[in-house]
Amino acid sequence: MSLFILQIVIKQWDKSQRTEAHVLQRTTIPDKYPIIFPPAFYVFDEQCVIDQRGDDIQGNRVKYAKAADGTIKFDRFQIRLDDKVIVYEGVKSGEAPRLIGSIHNQWIQCKYNCRYSIFESDRYYWLYEEVTLNAICLSKLDEKVFLNTAPVIVYNDFIDLDNIRKPQHEKF
Repeated sequence: MSLFILQIVIKQWDKSQRTEAHVLQRTTIPDKYPIIFPPAFYVFDEQCVIDQRGDDIQGNRVKYAKAADGTIKFDRFQIRLDDKVIVYEGVKSGEAPRLIGSIHNQWIQCKYNCRYSIFESDRYYWLYEEVTLNAICLSKLDEKVFLNTAPVIVYNDFIDLDNIRKPQHEKF
């Protein structure tokens, strides 16, 4: 039996928290943790462990589902259960999803950042995120898998969030 272990670490901040001191503070936050229940939990008939860490300002940040074709959709990723491969679907529009690699008995770390507008208390503001996904497929749970070994692949998709052009209709 295969057990898919997906750990997501989310760092969120608003526009007022972009100073060098805030950036330095965020760099001290780990990008991997031991698997501890709770917050970790099983899904999909105990085929998968999901361990969400970090910020979730809006609540219910992480979305996941198992598709009819047997793949797991998780955040911006697709995990193919048949060949134990992870695919990044968060690429720019018009680009094909990016095959990252195999997570069979080895782990992959994927990182990306983004920003999006939030409407709260009758006003809009930017919410910034840096997301790290640690993923592996093992025959049994190893709570310290992300701490005891290094990832075989570290995939980064970072953009300069301060230089993204705002759509004309938004006023921030």
